[in-house]
Parts: sequence; structure tokens; C-alpha cells
Amino acid sequence: MKRITLAVLALGLLASPALAQNASQIGAAQNGANCPKCNLFQADLVGRTLKNKNFAGARLRQADLGLGIFNGSNFSGADLRDVNGSAALFGRASFAGADMTNANFVGAYLEHANFRGANLSGVNFSGAEMSSATGLTQTQFDSACGDESTQAPAGIRVPVCNQ
Repeated sequence: MKRITLAVLALGLLASPALAQNASQIGAAQNGANCPKCNLFQADLVGRTLKNKNFAGARLRQADLGLGIFNGSNFSGADLRDVNGSAALFGRASFAGADMTNANFVGAYLEHANFRGANLSGVNFSGAEMSSATGLTQTQFDSACGDESTQAPAGIRVPVCNQ
């Protein structure tokens, strides 16, 4: 019985889809391709100019988007957990329905970005410019944080990040 259980477990592991990054998809995205539903886990997109790109539903978990330009890009429904988006430009980007848990958007430009239904749990928006962002609710922002220089939309109170 023990051997059968181990065999079934082994088959289950072999049949599971790989969750590691996809080098060819990362390369395509780095070169400016649209990449909806791509596996960009831990992708290095630092300083890239990727305006108006489609990353809807993509897995960008632990990706580094710091200092990049992503204005007008679509991250709707994407896995953005633990992403570094510090000092990047996301003007008019869509994060609708995205999971942004524990992401870093320190000093990011997020004007006119859409956050409707996004999970902002643990997101650091310290110094972010987002006064014209849309789809944000106080409930969403209560699980995120920022600092005195965070420019949130009118009526949104910014909890201060713990040091």
C-alpha cells in the first residue's frame, strides 16, 4: 500500500504544470512583446520601457519592475505578489483584479492607474504619486501602507508603514 501511495504521489508531481519561470516568455517580454498569461516569475524588467503592453493574467510574482516605464500597460488579474515596482512609471496602467500582496511601489508613479478589485494587502506605497488613481477603496488601502509623502486619492487615508 505504501508503494502505491508513493507511486500515485510521484505521478501527481510529474503531471503538475511547472511553476518555474519561462525563459523564452521572459525574453519576449524584455524585448517588448505583449505577454498575457505568461509565466514571468522573477523576471528582470528593471529599467525597461514597456508602454501599453498586455500582461493581463500573467504570473509576475517576485519580478523586478523597478525604474521601468509601464505607462498604459495592462496587469489586470495578474499575480504581482512580492513585485518590486519602486520608482517605476505606471501611469494609466490597469491593476484591476490583480493580486499585489506584499509588493513594493515605493516612489512609483501611479496616476490614473486602475486598482478596481486589486488585492493590496501589504503593499508599500511610500512616496507614490497616485492622487488620480481609480477603483481604490478605503478597505483596500487599509491593508496597504505609505508615508506622509504618499499622494493618495481624495478621501483615502494612508496607513503609515511600520519600519
